[in-house]
Amino acid sequence: MTLHSVRRSAPSRRPAGRRIRNRNLLAAVLFMAPALVALIVLRLLPAAAAMFESLQRSTLLGGTSFVGFDNYVAMFQSSGFLNSLGVTLLFALIVNPVQVASALLLAVLYSRASAGSKFWRTLVVVPIAAPPAVAAVIWSVIYRPDGIGNSLLRLVGIPEQPFLTSSDQALFSLIVLLSWVGVGYWMMFLIAGINDIPQDYYEAAALDGSGFWRTFFSITLPLLRRPLAFVLVADTVSNFLVFAPVQILTRGGPDGSTNLLMYDIFTRAYTTNDINTAQAEVVILVLITVVVVAIQFRLLREDS
Repeated sequence: MTLHSVRRSAPSRRPAGRRIRNRNLLAAVLFMAPALVALIVLRLLPAAAAMFESLQRSTLLGGTSFVGFDNYVAMFQSSGFLNSLGVTLLFALIVNPVQVASALLLAVLYSRASAGSKFWRTLVVVPIAAPPAVAAVIWSVIYRPDGIGNSLLRLVGIPEQPFLTSSDQALFSLIVLLSWVGVGYWMMFLIAGINDIPQDYYEAAALDGSGFWRTFFSITLPLLRRPLAFVLVADTVSNFLVFAPVQILTRGGPDGSTNLLMYDIFTRAYTTNDINTAQAEVVILVLITVVVVAIQFRLLREDS
């Protein structure tokens, strides 16, 4: 083949390569299109609608008028909303570390090859099969004055507890319920992350004489950072959206001690028919979630 023929054939390859790249780009766009459409229709458009409606107020004649941030000002002047906000932040501050720490501890224990580990792992995972509403009904029986909870307490000499009927215990009772359901679910992700850690690291640590805690903090925890970040963020978002157990068990009581923001939004929207203020609460809840998640990502950055 002469140099002249090579030069003549070179331009013919460029359009072919360009066509291949265009086909690959088109294929990528087609594959991504359903997810993008779902993101726009199910996430972005509802978020924009909530923001727009939160800046309006319904009139007595059934219309709406633009009021700017008046709904937000009135909301932050409401003792009911401030109580709900405080309860939600306290709930998140307790339930997220409890669930993630418990899931991490169980994942480390049950990922080790020991007698009975698969059996106990199965028992922890079983509650995942129960939907939140079903789990709430199950625990409503446990928390009854004559239920299983107080029966077990009497066996160890502890007096009966009011659980859901006490403003001091109701929120913590919900945390126990949600942890019973959630810990096993998040544990599965962390076990998968632990199993992905090369065994060479653990063998080298064993040769160096490292103990359990030294190995955990020097190998397991650093290499588990990405799965742990996912679990922490997903768990946080999930707990900010808790609704069914509150609706079934406490209805925000007693004395507003379990009135989480999601339930308060439901009450304002469908009980008092204050849709605009409810949308303002949705915006505040989303902002809180975004800020908390951003802080978590910052704390769990690989270069931190």
